[in-house]
Amino acid sequence: MAANVIKGIEVVKAMKQDCAARVHKLKDEGRTPCMAIVRIGAREDDLAYERTAVKRCESMEIDCKVFEFPQDISSDEFMESFAQINNDSAIHGIMIFRPFPKQIDEKKVVEVMKPDKDIDGMTDENLVKIFKGDETGFAPCTAEAVIKILDFADIDLTGKNVALVGRSLVVGKPLLMMLIKRNATVTICHTRTKNISSICKNADIVIAAAGQAKMVTAEFVGDEAIVIDVGINVDEMGQLYGDVDFENVSAIADIITPVPGGVGTVTTALLAEHVIRACEYSIKQRGGSL
Repeated sequence: MAANVIKGIEVVKAMKQDCAARVHKLKDEGRTPCMAIVRIGAREDDLAYERTAVKRCESMEIDCKVFEFPQDISSDEFMESFAQINNDSAIHGIMIFRPFPKQIDEKKVVEVMKPDKDIDGMTDENLVKIFKGDETGFAPCTAEAVIKILDFADIDLTGKNVALVGRSLVVGKPLLMMLIKRNATVTICHTRTKNISSICKNADIVIAAAGQAKMVTAEFVGDEAIVIDVGINVDEMGQLYGDVDFENVSAIADIITPVPGGVGTVTTALLAEHVIRACEYSIKQRGGSL
């Protein structure tokens, strides 16, 4: 039996009504949520994600400004431009594409970024809140998107065995803490994990976030497993692929997300939702009320 495919657009539709009401309330107060996208260079996978993010903002009546910088921009020039974006009161949230070119010190950029504009959970303050279980900060959107999808599918994580393939600070590590908070039992897998296919095959839920196209094959998945594909890989033809061998795994799994059209779709919606929340927060900081 083929798996139940959960498309990201279904999750986004469930989010949209609440987001629309909040945006309209902000506009009644004379505020329009605004997101800045900061990109150095023009990687095809970044551009694909950016196009989706811009469209998502437009669909939610959120302003979106793209700041594109050349790949060879100097550190001083970039930091000066970033400071202007960071200090612009009309911009409520900032999303930055990583990795940076070698001449730009990522740590330095993150250190100066205002946590209340850090809508993708990069700063230490927001990451610490995730590890403390404090939901007042901003979690990395991709990690949070996985939780949103599991909630949408009405999956109770209590006691579930989860194989999380990937240990990055962008997805794997924050997602680990979010899953633990939901009382899941999580095994982190990575490139040096022994018997990785066996570990995944015995899990109730497999989350693929390794950044390797079609790494998770049918051998990794047990009958009736839930498979969440976080990967976005682009081949030389510009075709998008996930970390999961969708065609073969979908014949075994109970629930699966596609690529494209799965986690990434929810991630961009969460970016927009975080911008709305950041705008609301900026009003409260100034002593206003909603």
